[in-house]
Amino acid sequence: MLSMDQYEALLEEIHKYMDPDKYCVGGKDYGIYNIYYDTPDDYLIRESIAKPYYKEKIRLRSYFSPAAPSDKVFLEIKKKVGGIVTKRRVTMTLQESEDYLLHRKKPVNMEKFIQKQIFSELDVFLAHYPVIPKQYISYQRTAFFGKEDKDFRLTFDRQLTERRYDLSLSHPSYGTQLISPDQRLMEVKIAGAMPLWLSQKLSELQIYKMSFSKYGTAYQRHIKTALYEADYMNKKKGSILHV
Repeated sequence: MLSMDQYEALLEEIHKYMDPDKYCVGGKDYGIYNIYYDTPDDYLIRESIAKPYYKEKIRLRSYFSPAAPSDKVFLEIKKKVGGIVTKRRVTMTLQESEDYLLHRKKPVNMEKFIQKQIFSELDVFLAHYPVIPKQYISYQRTAFFGKEDKDFRLTFDRQLTERRYDLSLSHPSYGTQLISPDQRLMEVKIAGAMPLWLSQKLSELQIYKMSFSKYGTAYQRHIKTALYEADYMNKKKGSILHV
């Protein structure tokens, strides 16, 4: 988690070794909008927060907000095994995603072999977990790729917005903020060792690794709020009975 001073100082070094993502047109960030699916009792996120060796989650992602029924969206399965993250996704329209998630009706133009394979994986996942929409999360992202190593990627997210109502990508982005306006959430995505220049700069700026899950943070905030409200109502009820 970076302050604005840390972020701006790090950017000066990043531009020497990395190029902006093609979606960062004119140096601007871009929006990412997600609906996370979970079981009615929030099993998937509760398991994830417990930090097991293996965990998985499913989400629907759009790069438009609000998304129209004909806009392209991505249904993703994200898995983490021992610290290694993999993500597989299929592409369809928002309307097709609703038809599939509600009725298991697959898009008619599903021709690519890899699409069929991922749908098979999704079928197994959804047969095992009776998921429903549970969490909306959106954010603005700035991303960079290594000039020499295209697999090396840095992302910076701001304006992390969450809500647990109006759970459709057809609604605009609004809700509660997860981090302060002057903070940036950085992710380092690399298969091998971290470049020496980045390691040195992070040390110089006192930027340290931390665990942060957008969905997990939103869920824990939801639980704390629910517990606070329940405690308040119990105390209020007890006060009335006492009178």
